[in-house]
Amino acid sequence: MTETMHRRTLLSAAAALPVLAAPRLAAAQPRYKPEYKITVVGNRPIALSESAFVWADLVNQRSEGRLNFKVYPGSSLVGGDQTRELVAIRQGVIDGAVFSTINISPQVREMNLFSLPFLMPGHAAFDALVASEVGAALFRTLAQRDIEPLAWGENGFREISNSKRAIRAPADLRGLKIRFAAGAIFSEIYTALGANPVQMSFADLQPALSTGAVDGQENPVNLFLGFRMDTLAQKHLTMWNYCADAGIVSISKPVLASLEPRDREIVVEAAREAGQAGNTAARKGLGVMPGGDRSSLEECARRGVEVIDLSPADKRAFAQATRPVYDKWAATVGTDLVRKAEAAIARVS
Repeated sequence: MTETMHRRTLLSAAAALPVLAAPRLAAAQPRYKPEYKITVVGNRPIALSESAFVWADLVNQRSEGRLNFKVYPGSSLVGGDQTRELVAIRQGVIDGAVFSTINISPQVREMNLFSLPFLMPGHAAFDALVASEVGAALFRTLAQRDIEPLAWGENGFREISNSKRAIRAPADLRGLKIRFAAGAIFSEIYTALGANPVQMSFADLQPALSTGAVDGQENPVNLFLGFRMDTLAQKHLTMWNYCADAGIVSISKPVLASLEPRDREIVVEAAREAGQAGNTAARKGLGVMPGGDRSSLEECARRGVEVIDLSPADKRAFAQATRPVYDKWAATVGTDLVRKAEAAIARVS
C-alpha cells in the first residue's frame, strides 16, 4: 500500500467514528453578596419604611433566594443621621435606600423643590409633578451621583402640631419652638412665620417633645398617629399641606450593574410597586383615597387632638408670609425647574 493510500484509509476510519460532543462549560454564576443593606429613615408605619419593606420582601420572594435584601430602619446604618444616607451609598457602605427628598436636599439642592412652601396644594399636584419632566430631571440629577433612582413614592404632606395652641394664622406660630429634620429652607420658613426652628433627628424628636424642649413638630398625619405624638403633648394639629416629603426608591449603580438581567428586572419592578405601596400608606384615612375615608383624622380626634382644617384663604395667608423664602429657594433649586413644576401643577389644580 502506498503512503497516499494509507493516509486515505486513516482519514476514512476517522470519519466513521462517532462525533463526541465537546464538554459544555457551566454558565458562570454571578457572585452576589450574602446580604444587600437597604436604609430608610424611621420604621413602620412611616410610609417610606413601608416602601422599603415591601421592596425587600418582593425582591427576596421573586428572586427565589438569589438576592437577600435586608432593611435597616431608623437610618441605623448611619447612626440615626438620615442626612448621611446618600453619602454612605456612594461610599459602598449601603446598597440601597428609600430616600426622603428632605434628607438628601442638603447634598442635592434640586430636591429642595418639594420643600418650597405651599407649592403643591394636594396629592394630585404631587402626582403631576413627579410624573412630569420635572420628576425625570430630578432622577437624572440623582443618577449623576452613582445612584440609580428607580421609583417615586410619597411619605405624605407635612402637617404641623404643637402643645400650646391651635394654629390658624401665621401669628399663631410666633414664639413656638418647632422641630424640623434637615435643610436650611425649613429654618427660614419658620423664622419667617415668627417661630423658633430647632433642627434635630427623628430619633431625638420624641424625647424632645416629652420634655418640652420643643413645642411642636411637622410630619405626616400617619406618622403622628403611628408614633403616638398625642401622648407627647401634641394636642393641636393643623392641616396646611405646606410641603410634601417625596420618597425615592434607589439603589447603588454598581450594585444594580452587578446583577443578572432577570434580577435587575425584578429589583426595578419591585421598586415601582414599593413606591405605590408607600403612596397608599401616606394617604390612608385622609379623605383623599377613593371612598373619602377619613379614618386617620377621626382617630386623631378620638385621641383628644384638635384637628384644624385650613381653608384655601387661610393657606394663602401662610403662603404670602413665606413668599420671600419661596422666591429665594426657587433660585437655589433652579428657576427653570421651579417654573416647570408650577406649570405641571397648574394643569391639575
